[in-house]
Amino acid sequence: MNTLRLGTRGSPLALWQANHIAEKLRPVAAPREVELVLIETHGDRDQASALSAMGGFGVFTKAIQSALLDGRADVAVHSLKDLPTIPEEALELVAVPARGPTGDAFISRKHKRFDDLPEGATVGTSSLRRRAQVLNRRPDLTLLDLRGNVDTRLRKLDEQNLDAIILAEAGLVRLGLADRVTEILDASWMLPAVGQGAIGLECRATDSETKRLVEVLRCPETFARVLAERSMLYALGGGCLVPIGATSKVLDGVLTVRGAVLTPDGNRRVVATHTGLATAPLALGQELAAMLIAEGAAELLAS
Repeated sequence: MNTLRLGTRGSPLALWQANHIAEKLRPVAAPREVELVLIETHGDRDQASALSAMGGFGVFTKAIQSALLDGRADVAVHSLKDLPTIPEEALELVAVPARGPTGDAFISRKHKRFDDLPEGATVGTSSLRRRAQVLNRRPDLTLLDLRGNVDTRLRKLDEQNLDAIILAEAGLVRLGLADRVTEILDASWMLPAVGQGAIGLECRATDSETKRLVEVLRCPETFARVLAERSMLYALGGGCLVPIGATSKVLDGVLTVRGAVLTPDGNRRVVATHTGLATAPLALGQELAAMLIAEGAAELLAS
């Protein structure tokens, strides 16, 4: 019987996620074995360049998708926020399990809260989205581009004597580092990345047997939320290098999504909220994008 092979990056967080999915799939796939296939991505090889300078387009996912397409893997395990919204022909996003925490974590040894940072304080982040939202709130801060896995970034906080760094809450929780979180930033101004805290499981569109196994792991509420967020991002221009954030929730079958578009310098920000049935997430995301464009986001996207 064929082994079910999960394609994954080799970083500690990616391995945690892939092992988590493997554990959930083993009882479903039995008697088939489930194993991990480690794949190095462009983003893993180049640890020096800013993500925005690398094109930002599938730098952590394209190599794993290639392994799916050429048959080296059967399931791709992605951090969903890294997966471009423009679909790869012949592949399908089949399932997203229950989402982890979606927040952005402020980490500092010097200050108890983001709002306590003194003028000109130095904050490390690799994310264009976080950078723009920080500058929108505090244009006086100095931002430093920070690459590397979670442990590397935590080490740089100390080695470079930074005032603070900002990381995804989900990654810290999954790696047992929740005690390093100083404050979870308020999502009213620091909107998470589209798909943040979610794990995306992609399969070959023609592989009905693997899709049947993987679909068991789908969380309907999480799937609706991320489809709406990704639909909004796609309608705004896919994975274009513009700071875009989103929050979402489902309550009694009603899906609410809030989106924000900013200029990279944080000077301008457009926000909108839209509500609809959780059974029609793609339409809701498109409508939210149209609302943002009507509020002036098109000009920000063009610039």
